[in-house]
Amino acid sequence: MFKMIAGLALCAACSISHAALQIQSWSLPNGARVLFVENHTIPILDLSVDFDAGSRRDPAGKSGVAALTNAMLARGLRAVQSPSGSEPALSEAQISDGFADTAAIRGARLDEDRSGVTLRTLVTERDVAVPLLGRLLAQPSFPQDFLVRDKARTIASIKESLTQPEAIADKEFSRLLYGSHPYGLQLTVESVTAITRDDLLAFHAAHYVANRAVVALIGDVTRDQADKIAQELTRRLPQGAALPALPSVPNAKGAEERIPHQASQAHILIGMPAMARHDPDHFALTVGNYVLGGGGFASRLMQQVREKRGLTYGVSSYFNPMAQSGPFQIGLQTKKEQADEALKVARDTVAEFLRDGPTAVELKAAKDNLIGGFSLRIDSNSKILQNIAAIGFYQLPLDYLDTWTAKVAAITTAQVKDAFNRKLQMDKLSIVVVGADK
Repeated sequence: MFKMIAGLALCAACSISHAALQIQSWSLPNGARVLFVENHTIPILDLSVDFDAGSRRDPAGKSGVAALTNAMLARGLRAVQSPSGSEPALSEAQISDGFADTAAIRGARLDEDRSGVTLRTLVTERDVAVPLLGRLLAQPSFPQDFLVRDKARTIASIKESLTQPEAIADKEFSRLLYGSHPYGLQLTVESVTAITRDDLLAFHAAHYVANRAVVALIGDVTRDQADKIAQELTRRLPQGAALPALPSVPNAKGAEERIPHQASQAHILIGMPAMARHDPDHFALTVGNYVLGGGGFASRLMQQVREKRGLTYGVSSYFNPMAQSGPFQIGLQTKKEQADEALKVARDTVAEFLRDGPTAVELKAAKDNLIGGFSLRIDSNSKILQNIAAIGFYQLPLDYLDTWTAKVAAITTAQVKDAFNRKLQMDKLSIVVVGADK
Protein backbone atom coordinates (compact mmCIF):
# COMPACT_ATOMS: atom_id res chain seq x y z
CA MET A 1 0.00 0.00 0.00
CA PHE A 2 2.74 2.45 0.99
CA LYS A 3 4.73 1.73 -2.19
CA MET A 4 1.63 2.29 -4.32
CA ILE A 5 0.93 5.64 -2.67
CA ALA A 6 4.59 6.67 -2.75
CA GLY A 7 4.65 5.99 -6.47
CA LEU A 8 2.08 8.74 -6.93
CA ALA A 9 4.32 11.30 -5.25
CA LEU A 10 5.99 12.27 -8.52
CA CYS A 11 2.70 13.29 -10.15
CA ALA A 12 1.59 15.07 -7.01
CA ALA A 13 4.76 17.10 -6.77
CA CYS A 14 4.60 17.93 -10.48
CA SER A 15 1.26 19.61 -9.87
CA ILE A 16 2.91 21.74 -7.19
CA SER A 17 5.86 22.63 -9.40
CA HIS A 18 3.61 24.21 -12.01
CA ALA A 19 2.27 26.66 -9.42
CA ALA A 20 3.94 28.94 -6.98
CA LEU A 21 5.46 26.90 -4.17
CA GLN A 22 3.78 28.26 -1.06
CA ILE A 23 6.32 27.88 1.72
CA GLN A 24 4.94 28.77 5.14
CA SER A 25 7.47 29.53 7.84
CA TRP A 26 7.33 30.26 11.56
CA SER A 27 9.29 29.75 14.77
CA LEU A 28 8.26 27.61 17.72
CA PRO A 29 8.42 28.92 21.30
CA ASN A 30 11.56 26.81 21.83
CA GLY A 31 13.31 28.61 18.97
CA ALA A 32 13.07 25.89 16.31
CA ARG A 33 12.39 27.19 12.80
CA VAL A 34 9.69 25.48 10.74
CA LEU A 35 9.16 25.50 6.97
CA PHE A 36 6.05 23.81 5.58
CA VAL A 37 4.49 23.11 2.18
CA GLU A 38 0.90 21.88 2.33
CA ASN A 39 0.04 19.19 -0.23
CA HIS A 40 -3.10 17.10 0.10
CA THR A 41 -2.71 15.18 -3.17
CA ILE A 42 -1.41 12.02 -1.50
CA PRO A 43 -1.64 10.85 2.15
CA ILE A 44 2.08 11.07 2.83
CA LEU A 45 4.20 13.29 5.04
CA ASP A 46 7.88 13.97 4.32
CA LEU A 47 9.94 15.81 6.91
CA SER A 48 13.49 16.56 8.01
CA VAL A 49 15.20 18.07 11.03
CA ASP A 50 18.63 19.68 10.62
CA PHE A 51 21.18 21.13 13.02
CA ASP A 52 24.43 23.10 12.76
CA ALA A 53 26.23 19.85 13.49
CA GLY A 54 28.16 19.05 10.34
CA SER A 55 31.76 17.95 10.15
CA ARG A 56 32.98 21.56 10.42
CA ARG A 57 32.00 21.33 14.09
CA ASP A 58 34.21 18.31 14.84
CA PRO A 59 36.40 18.81 17.93
CA ALA A 60 40.10 19.40 17.29
CA GLY A 61 41.95 16.16 16.66
CA LYS A 62 38.74 14.13 16.56
CA SER A 63 37.43 14.40 13.01
CA GLY A 64 34.56 11.97 12.73
CA VAL A 65 32.62 12.90 15.87
CA ALA A 66 29.83 14.58 13.87
CA ALA A 67 29.50 11.59 11.54
CA LEU A 68 29.50 9.01 14.34
CA THR A 69 27.01 11.02 16.38
CA ASN A 70 24.60 11.12 13.47
CA ALA A 71 25.11 7.44 12.62
CA MET A 72 24.53 6.32 16.21
CA LEU A 73 21.30 8.23 16.86
CA ALA A 74 19.35 5.07 16.08
CA ARG A 75 21.62 2.56 17.84
CA GLY A 76 19.59 2.77 21.04
CA LEU A 77 17.42 5.07 23.18
CA ARG A 78 17.73 5.61 26.91
CA ALA A 79 14.80 5.36 29.30
CA VAL A 80 13.42 8.75 30.38
CA GLN A 81 11.07 9.74 33.20
CA SER A 82 9.28 13.05 32.79
CA PRO A 83 6.14 14.81 34.08
CA SER A 84 4.39 13.81 30.85
CA GLY A 85 5.15 10.12 31.40
CA SER A 86 7.86 7.51 31.14
CA GLU A 87 9.53 6.46 27.91
CA PRO A 88 11.27 3.08 27.96
CA ALA A 89 14.74 2.26 26.70
CA LEU A 90 14.78 0.86 23.18
CA SER A 91 17.37 -1.24 21.37
CA GLU A 92 18.50 -0.69 17.80
CA ALA A 93 16.27 -3.56 16.68
CA GLN A 94 13.25 -2.12 18.50
CA ILE A 95 13.82 1.29 16.90
CA SER A 96 14.09 -0.28 13.46
CA ASP A 97 10.95 -2.35 14.06
CA GLY A 98 9.11 0.72 15.34
CA PHE A 99 9.57 2.50 12.03
CA ALA A 100 9.09 -0.63 9.91
CA ASP A 101 5.82 -1.54 11.64
CA THR A 102 4.31 1.74 10.40
CA ALA A 103 5.95 1.49 6.95
CA ALA A 104 7.89 4.66 7.75
CA ILE A 105 11.24 5.30 6.07
CA ARG A 106 13.89 6.98 8.21
CA GLY A 107 17.03 8.53 6.74
CA ALA A 108 20.05 10.52 7.84
CA ARG A 109 22.28 13.11 6.23
CA LEU A 110 25.51 14.85 7.06
CA ASP A 111 27.80 17.25 5.25
CA GLU A 112 30.31 19.90 6.23
CA ASP A 113 27.65 22.34 7.45
CA ARG A 114 24.74 20.36 8.84
CA SER A 115 23.59 17.07 10.25
CA GLY A 116 20.06 15.78 10.38
CA VAL A 117 17.41 13.13 9.89
CA THR A 118 14.57 12.56 7.44
CA LEU A 119 11.28 10.69 7.65
CA ARG A 120 8.63 9.60 5.17
CA THR A 121 5.44 8.28 6.70
CA LEU A 122 1.79 7.71 5.88
CA VAL A 123 -0.17 10.48 7.56
CA THR A 124 -2.30 7.84 9.28
CA GLU A 125 0.84 6.54 11.02
CA ARG A 126 2.43 9.86 11.95
CA ASP A 127 1.34 9.64 15.58
CA VAL A 128 3.66 6.66 15.97
CA ALA A 129 6.54 7.54 13.63
CA VAL A 130 6.95 11.21 14.59
CA PRO A 131 7.32 10.71 18.38
CA LEU A 132 9.79 7.89 17.74
CA LEU A 133 11.88 10.21 15.57
CA GLY A 134 11.64 12.91 18.24
CA ARG A 135 13.02 10.47 20.81
CA LEU A 136 15.80 9.44 18.45
CA LEU A 137 16.93 13.08 18.17
CA ALA A 138 16.86 13.77 21.89
CA GLN A 139 17.48 10.49 23.74
CA PRO A 140 20.17 8.44 21.99
CA SER A 141 22.03 6.14 24.38
CA PHE A 142 25.20 5.78 22.26
CA PRO A 143 25.89 2.21 23.46
CA GLN A 144 29.61 1.55 23.88
CA ASP A 145 29.61 -1.80 22.03
CA PHE A 146 28.01 -0.19 18.97
CA LEU A 147 30.50 2.66 19.10
CA VAL A 148 33.36 0.15 19.02
CA ARG A 149 31.75 -1.53 16.02
CA ASP A 150 31.04 1.70 14.14
CA LYS A 151 34.54 3.03 14.77
CA ALA A 152 36.02 -0.22 13.41
CA ARG A 153 33.88 0.07 10.28
CA THR A 154 34.86 3.71 9.81
CA ILE A 155 38.56 2.94 10.22
CA ALA A 156 38.32 0.07 7.73
CA SER A 157 36.65 2.44 5.25
CA ILE A 158 39.40 5.04 5.76
CA LYS A 159 42.12 2.45 5.13
CA GLU A 160 40.38 1.27 1.98
CA SER A 161 39.99 4.84 0.72
CA LEU A 162 43.76 5.35 1.01
CA THR A 163 44.16 2.90 -1.90
CA GLN A 164 41.60 4.55 -4.19
CA PRO A 165 42.83 7.28 -6.54
CA GLU A 166 39.52 9.19 -6.47
CA ALA A 167 39.52 9.33 -2.67
CA ILE A 168 43.20 10.25 -2.52
CA ALA A 169 42.59 13.10 -4.96
CA ASP A 170 39.57 14.37 -3.01
CA LYS A 171 41.45 14.38 0.29
CA GLU A 172 44.49 16.17 -1.11
CA PHE A 173 42.32 18.66 -3.00
CA SER A 174 40.46 19.53 0.19
CA ARG A 175 43.76 19.95 2.05
CA LEU A 176 45.16 22.31 -0.60
CA LEU A 177 42.03 24.45 -0.67
CA TYR A 178 41.24 24.65 3.04
CA GLY A 179 44.36 23.68 4.99
CA SER A 180 43.58 23.62 8.71
CA HIS A 181 40.16 25.27 8.26
CA PRO A 182 37.34 22.96 9.44
CA TYR A 183 36.27 22.41 5.82
CA GLY A 184 39.66 20.87 5.12
CA LEU A 185 39.92 18.47 8.05
CA GLN A 186 39.84 14.78 7.13
CA LEU A 187 38.89 11.61 8.92
CA THR A 188 42.02 9.66 9.76
CA VAL A 189 42.66 6.40 11.56
CA GLU A 190 44.13 8.41 14.42
CA SER A 191 41.25 10.89 14.70
CA VAL A 192 38.59 8.18 14.73
CA THR A 193 40.57 6.00 17.15
CA ALA A 194 40.69 8.92 19.59
CA ILE A 195 36.90 9.35 19.70
CA THR A 196 35.16 8.25 22.90
CA ARG A 197 31.54 7.87 23.94
CA ASP A 198 31.93 11.01 26.05
CA ASP A 199 32.83 12.92 22.86
CA LEU A 200 29.56 11.85 21.27
CA LEU A 201 27.55 12.75 24.37
CA ALA A 202 29.16 16.20 24.54
CA PHE A 203 28.74 16.85 20.81
CA HIS A 204 25.09 15.80 20.90
CA ALA A 205 24.36 17.97 23.93
CA ALA A 206 25.97 21.03 22.37
CA HIS A 207 24.58 20.76 18.84
CA TYR A 208 21.29 18.83 18.82
CA VAL A 209 19.33 21.63 20.46
CA ALA A 210 15.85 23.04 19.94
CA ASN A 211 16.82 26.65 19.36
CA ARG A 212 18.99 25.72 16.37
CA ALA A 213 16.73 23.04 14.87
CA VAL A 214 15.33 23.55 11.36
CA VAL A 215 12.21 21.47 10.70
CA ALA A 216 11.02 21.12 7.10
CA LEU A 217 7.74 19.40 6.17
CA ILE A 218 5.72 18.72 3.03
CA GLY A 219 2.59 16.64 2.85
CA ASP A 220 -1.02 15.93 3.64
CA VAL A 221 -1.38 17.89 6.87
CA THR A 222 -2.67 21.32 7.78
CA ARG A 223 -0.65 24.24 9.14
CA ASP A 224 -1.95 23.52 12.64
CA GLN A 225 -1.03 19.85 12.34
CA ALA A 226 2.42 20.73 10.98
CA ASP A 227 2.98 22.98 13.99
CA LYS A 228 2.08 20.16 16.39
CA ILE A 229 4.37 17.76 14.51
CA ALA A 230 7.28 20.20 14.71
CA GLN A 231 6.65 20.67 18.42
CA GLU A 232 6.61 16.90 18.96
CA LEU A 233 9.89 16.52 17.06
CA THR A 234 11.68 19.15 19.13
CA ARG A 235 9.96 19.24 22.55
CA ARG A 236 12.48 16.89 24.18
CA LEU A 237 15.51 18.84 22.93
CA PRO A 238 17.35 21.20 25.30
CA GLN A 239 18.25 24.82 24.67
CA GLY A 240 21.79 25.36 23.43
CA ALA A 241 24.38 28.06 23.98
CA ALA A 242 25.73 30.05 21.05
CA LEU A 243 28.33 28.16 19.03
CA PRO A 244 31.82 29.60 18.60
CA ALA A 245 32.48 31.47 15.38
CA LEU A 246 34.44 29.51 12.80
CA PRO A 247 37.64 30.89 11.25
CA SER A 248 37.46 32.47 7.82
CA VAL A 249 38.28 30.36 4.81
CA PRO A 250 41.94 31.05 3.97
CA ASN A 251 42.79 33.07 0.89
CA ALA A 252 43.59 30.85 -2.06
CA LYS A 253 47.30 30.61 -2.79
CA GLY A 254 47.39 28.11 -5.62
CA ALA A 255 49.43 24.92 -5.39
CA GLU A 256 50.06 21.74 -7.36
CA GLU A 257 50.43 18.26 -5.93
CA ARG A 258 51.30 15.14 -7.93
CA ILE A 259 50.82 11.81 -6.18
CA PRO A 260 52.10 8.54 -7.69
CA HIS A 261 49.58 5.72 -8.06
CA GLN A 262 49.42 2.44 -9.94
CA ALA A 263 46.00 3.26 -11.43
CA SER A 264 45.83 3.07 -15.20
CA GLN A 265 44.55 6.63 -15.47
CA ALA A 266 45.48 9.97 -13.94
CA HIS A 267 42.83 11.65 -11.81
CA ILE A 268 42.92 15.45 -12.05
CA LEU A 269 41.19 18.05 -9.88
CA ILE A 270 41.46 21.82 -10.36
CA GLY A 271 39.85 24.54 -8.26
CA MET A 272 39.74 26.95 -5.36
CA PRO A 273 37.33 28.19 -2.65
CA ALA A 274 34.80 30.33 -4.46
CA MET A 275 31.17 30.65 -3.39
CA ALA A 276 29.10 30.82 -0.21
CA ARG A 277 25.34 30.26 -0.10
CA HIS A 278 24.45 33.95 0.09
CA ASP A 279 26.85 35.10 -2.62
CA PRO A 280 25.24 37.80 -4.79
CA ASP A 281 26.97 36.23 -7.81
CA HIS A 282 25.19 32.90 -7.28
CA PHE A 283 23.00 33.01 -10.38
CA ALA A 284 25.67 34.47 -12.65
CA LEU A 285 28.04 31.69 -11.57
CA THR A 286 25.34 29.05 -12.03
CA VAL A 287 24.62 30.17 -15.58
CA GLY A 288 28.29 30.62 -16.43
CA ASN A 289 29.27 27.25 -15.07
CA TYR A 290 26.70 25.58 -17.30
CA VAL A 291 28.62 27.00 -20.25
CA LEU A 292 32.05 26.22 -18.85
CA GLY A 293 31.66 22.70 -17.53
CA GLY A 294 28.21 21.99 -16.14
CA GLY A 295 26.29 21.53 -19.37
CA GLY A 296 27.45 18.05 -20.35
CA PHE A 297 28.48 17.68 -23.97
CA ALA A 298 27.50 21.30 -24.65
CA SER A 299 30.07 22.67 -22.22
CA ARG A 300 33.35 24.21 -23.32
CA LEU A 301 35.48 21.88 -21.23
CA MET A 302 33.84 18.82 -22.77
CA GLN A 303 34.23 20.25 -26.26
CA GLN A 304 37.87 21.16 -25.81
CA VAL A 305 39.17 18.25 -23.74
CA ARG A 306 37.07 15.38 -25.08
CA GLU A 307 35.46 16.22 -28.41
CA LYS A 308 38.35 18.02 -30.07
CA ARG A 309 41.26 16.13 -28.55
CA GLY A 310 39.91 12.86 -27.18
CA LEU A 311 41.79 13.25 -23.91
CA THR A 312 39.02 12.03 -21.60
CA TYR A 313 35.63 10.36 -21.54
CA GLY A 314 34.25 13.13 -19.40
CA VAL A 315 35.15 16.41 -17.73
CA SER A 316 32.93 18.70 -15.69
CA SER A 317 32.98 21.67 -13.34
CA TYR A 318 30.75 22.85 -10.53
CA PHE A 319 30.39 25.31 -7.67
CA ASN A 320 29.45 23.85 -4.28
CA PRO A 321 28.08 26.74 -2.19
CA MET A 322 28.33 26.25 1.58
CA ALA A 323 27.89 28.40 4.67
CA GLN A 324 31.38 29.72 3.99
CA SER A 325 33.15 29.72 0.62
CA GLY A 326 32.63 26.32 -0.91
CA PRO A 327 34.82 24.97 -3.71
CA PHE A 328 34.82 25.50 -7.43
CA GLN A 329 36.05 22.23 -8.91
CA ILE A 330 36.96 20.78 -12.30
CA GLY A 331 37.40 17.04 -12.45
CA LEU A 332 38.57 14.61 -15.17
CA GLN A 333 40.42 11.37 -15.76
CA THR A 334 42.83 10.68 -18.59
CA LYS A 335 45.64 8.36 -19.63
CA LYS A 336 48.75 8.93 -17.56
CA GLU A 337 50.84 9.98 -20.53
CA GLN A 338 48.18 12.55 -21.50
CA ALA A 339 47.81 14.15 -18.06
CA ASP A 340 49.94 17.21 -18.76
CA GLU A 341 48.21 17.90 -22.07
CA ALA A 342 44.73 17.46 -20.58
CA LEU A 343 45.61 19.71 -17.67
CA LYS A 344 46.92 22.42 -20.00
CA VAL A 345 43.81 22.29 -22.19
CA ALA A 346 41.52 22.52 -19.16
CA ARG A 347 43.44 25.48 -17.74
CA ASP A 348 43.55 27.24 -21.13
CA THR A 349 39.78 26.77 -21.46
CA VAL A 350 39.18 28.39 -18.08
CA ALA A 351 41.56 31.24 -18.91
CA GLU A 352 39.76 31.90 -22.18
CA PHE A 353 36.41 31.87 -20.41
CA LEU A 354 37.64 34.37 -17.83
CA ARG A 355 38.97 36.60 -20.60
CA ASP A 356 35.96 36.52 -22.94
CA GLY A 357 32.98 35.17 -21.00
CA PRO A 358 30.25 33.20 -22.75
CA THR A 359 29.03 33.99 -26.23
CA ALA A 360 25.48 35.19 -26.74
CA VAL A 361 24.57 31.79 -28.20
CA GLU A 362 26.12 29.93 -25.26
CA LEU A 363 24.38 32.20 -22.75
CA LYS A 364 20.96 31.68 -24.32
CA ALA A 365 21.42 27.91 -24.51
CA ALA A 366 22.52 27.78 -20.86
CA LYS A 367 19.58 29.83 -19.64
CA ASP A 368 17.10 27.87 -21.78
CA ASN A 369 18.38 24.56 -20.42
CA LEU A 370 18.47 25.69 -16.80
CA ILE A 371 15.01 27.23 -16.96
CA GLY A 372 13.59 24.30 -18.93
CA GLY A 373 15.04 21.82 -16.46
CA PHE A 374 14.03 23.67 -13.31
CA SER A 375 10.88 21.61 -12.79
CA LEU A 376 13.10 18.54 -12.40
CA ARG A 377 14.55 20.16 -9.27
CA ILE A 378 11.15 20.04 -7.56
CA ASP A 379 9.42 17.12 -9.28
CA SER A 380 8.99 15.02 -6.15
CA ASN A 381 8.16 15.63 -2.52
CA SER A 382 11.64 14.48 -1.51
CA LYS A 383 13.27 17.07 -3.78
CA ILE A 384 10.99 19.81 -2.51
CA LEU A 385 11.87 18.76 1.03
CA GLN A 386 15.59 19.01 0.26
CA ASN A 387 15.08 22.50 -1.15
CA ILE A 388 12.98 23.90 1.67
CA ALA A 389 15.32 22.35 4.26
CA ALA A 390 18.25 24.18 2.61
CA ILE A 391 16.23 27.40 2.47
CA GLY A 392 15.58 27.09 6.18
CA PHE A 393 19.09 26.12 7.26
CA TYR A 394 20.88 28.74 5.16
CA GLN A 395 18.16 31.36 5.76
CA LEU A 396 17.49 31.95 2.08
CA PRO A 397 14.44 33.99 0.99
CA LEU A 398 11.18 32.04 1.14
CA ASP A 399 10.52 32.92 -2.51
CA TYR A 400 13.92 31.52 -3.55
CA LEU A 401 12.38 28.76 -5.68
CA ASP A 402 9.59 30.97 -7.07
CA THR A 403 12.08 33.55 -8.35
CA TRP A 404 14.79 31.11 -9.46
CA THR A 405 13.93 31.00 -13.17
CA ALA A 406 13.40 34.78 -13.39
CA LYS A 407 16.82 35.41 -11.85
CA VAL A 408 18.45 32.97 -14.26
CA ALA A 409 16.68 34.62 -17.20
CA ALA A 410 17.95 38.06 -16.17
CA ILE A 411 21.66 37.12 -16.22
CA THR A 412 23.79 38.86 -18.86
CA THR A 413 27.09 37.98 -20.49
CA ALA A 414 28.79 40.84 -18.66
CA GLN A 415 27.48 39.60 -15.31
CA VAL A 416 28.85 36.11 -15.94
CA LYS A 417 32.26 37.41 -16.96
CA ASP A 418 32.48 39.80 -14.02
CA ALA A 419 31.36 37.15 -11.51
CA PHE A 420 33.85 34.56 -12.73
CA ASN A 421 36.69 37.04 -12.59
CA ARG A 422 35.73 37.99 -9.04
CA LYS A 423 35.73 34.37 -7.92
CA LEU A 424 38.49 32.67 -9.95
CA GLN A 425 42.10 33.64 -10.62
CA MET A 426 44.32 31.42 -12.71
CA ASP A 427 47.32 31.78 -10.40
CA LYS A 428 45.20 30.87 -7.36
CA LEU A 429 43.85 27.57 -8.71
CA SER A 430 45.08 24.47 -6.89
CA ILE A 431 45.77 21.29 -8.85
CA VAL A 432 45.91 17.66 -7.77
CA VAL A 433 47.06 14.91 -10.12
CA VAL A 434 46.95 11.35 -8.79
CA GLY A 435 48.59 8.74 -10.98
CA ALA A 436 50.34 10.90 -13.57
CA ASP A 437 53.68 9.87 -15.03
CA LYS A 438 56.51 11.69 -13.33
